Amino acid sequence: MTGKDTLPLFVLPMVLLPGEIQQLRIFEPRYRQMLDDCLLDGKSFGLVCDDNEEKINGWNGPKEFGCEAEIIHHETMGSNHFVEIIGTRKFKIKQVIEPALPPFSDPSMSELMPEVGIYPDLDTILEKIPEDSEYQKLYLAAEVDFQENENQISDEQLEELTSALKSVIKTIGNNINIDQDILDEWVESRIEMIVKKNEDTLYSIAAMTISGLEQKYDILSKSNSDEIYEEIMTNLTKIV
Repeated sequence: MTGKDTLPLFVLPMVLLPGEIQQLRIFEPRYRQMLDDCLLDGKSFGLVCDDNEEKINGWNGPKEFGCEAEIIHHETMGSNHFVEIIGTRKFKIKQVIEPALPPFSDPSMSELMPEVGIYPDLDTILEKIPEDSEYQKLYLAAEVDFQENENQISDEQLEELTSALKSVIKTIGNNINIDQDILDEWVESRIEMIVKKNEDTLYSIAAMTISGLEQKYDILSKSNSDEIYEEIMTNLTKIV
């Protein structure tokens, strides 16, 4: 364990793995406020899969494990913000910090939504926050413990992963009728880019080959590298 910190949380039905690059469209007022705070302070946020059975002041709460997200690109189009992020450190949530206001569906917030689907401006929403509220933010945050990656793999496991991944990529290439010489060169370049004997290799392969939400979260929550390896190999075998 490398240390404890407090992170703003982006909570949604999505899992981010260390080393994985994803794109987000940010339009909700709570997350626009969070993005402003992160950009202003040059800080990261935590991306966590939501738990719709756990409510925090009316919002879906976060699952136990998440991944720190570093913003690598940001642009604005109208009221939408588009950000590109990369997963950095895995973390475990220790304590959730409740947002200052409930969702707009809450009766206490109904006056702010005169038209369905149109959000009021941020300043208008912030006026609803009680002055004596200890936490003045619209978004969830949490005290977290960052987890050290210990996903070391053996030479034999690396070789088996490489072979299985090559088969998967070749199968995809053959299905879309890529020229064999071009395909072979492309496969080798992709393998060289993804498969390296370091702690993020398992996550990199999982991010490329696993799309199921629960399965991906299961990968993130595992602390045993052999279990992660077995899960990935089982999935690669099914693809081929």
